[in-house]
Amino acid sequence: MSPPAPNRRNLVLLLALGLALALLPVLASRFYVYLVALILVTGLLATSLNMVLGFGGMYQFHHAVFYGLGAYAAALTLNKTAIWPWLGMLAGPLAAALLSLVMGLICLRLSKLYFGMLQISLGSLVWAIVFRWYSFTGGDDGIHGISLPPAIASITGSYYFCLAVTLVCLFLMYRVVSSPFGQAFQAIRDNPERAAALGVPVKRHQLVGLIIAGFFGGVAGVLFVTVEGTVFPDLLFWTLSLEVLVMCLLGGWYTFLGPMLGAAIIVSLRTVVGIYTEYWTLVLGVILMLLIFFLPQGVLGYFLSRWQGQGSGPAALAEKK
Repeated sequence: MSPPAPNRRNLVLLLALGLALALLPVLASRFYVYLVALILVTGLLATSLNMVLGFGGMYQFHHAVFYGLGAYAAALTLNKTAIWPWLGMLAGPLAAALLSLVMGLICLRLSKLYFGMLQISLGSLVWAIVFRWYSFTGGDDGIHGISLPPAIASITGSYYFCLAVTLVCLFLMYRVVSSPFGQAFQAIRDNPERAAALGVPVKRHQLVGLIIAGFFGGVAGVLFVTVEGTVFPDLLFWTLSLEVLVMCLLGGWYTFLGPMLGAAIIVSLRTVVGIYTEYWTLVLGVILMLLIFFLPQGVLGYFLSRWQGQGSGPAALAEKK
């Protein structure tokens, strides 16, 4: 009997994974439910970064600032206003999209590495404001005891909420990258001069891509609030941005689901390594070094290239390098 077609096999794997995720609170302990919820949140953040990094070719080095701002905006709205909580949580992605618009208008004057360095500077400025504004953000103490809707106040409720929102966001992001806009965005990544010569408004596409990525980064920040029930300034610090960048590279930054796989690996490793040592950043640096030398395509990119054969796309070029 011949093996099933790759698309059918992929569908079976996705259905099995979906069933396992749906039954996880029934089959696993609270710790594993919390861990998978954190993987979903972090994976959504990494996927939103990869929209502009892998598919747009933009060096977004401080993506965590949108994640942290989304979390703070939702937490402050829930704790300091009388707005309906479900509506109040929309403040997170909207604030992150607005910040992405402002930073994009400033940073798009530069390109490549200079774009990334300027973004780190502006993101660090936002972090400093949050860190020092004790009367509003709580400073380095953060915000605790966030008032969540009763339906998601428990670990099981927050898990299913994270799962549903993550799946919807992944579907929407996939539709974006596979749309004509997404195709033009990838053309800009490959050759911005040729794209501009063909009539593609390069800066406008890049700005829209940044806003979309910032919006979904803010959604991930809101989901973090539902899982943890607290926020703190480290969510906006540049070291978290580095960690999320490694997730994209590790999973495969030219693949759509690679960042989700990278998030699962990094979050799981961080949990295990944290039991034995506090030097997680050292371990992360070693992972990045090994990744650059031995697996430039990322894990998923490597297996896809082996599955489909060597191609001529960015992943194949990365391996040749």
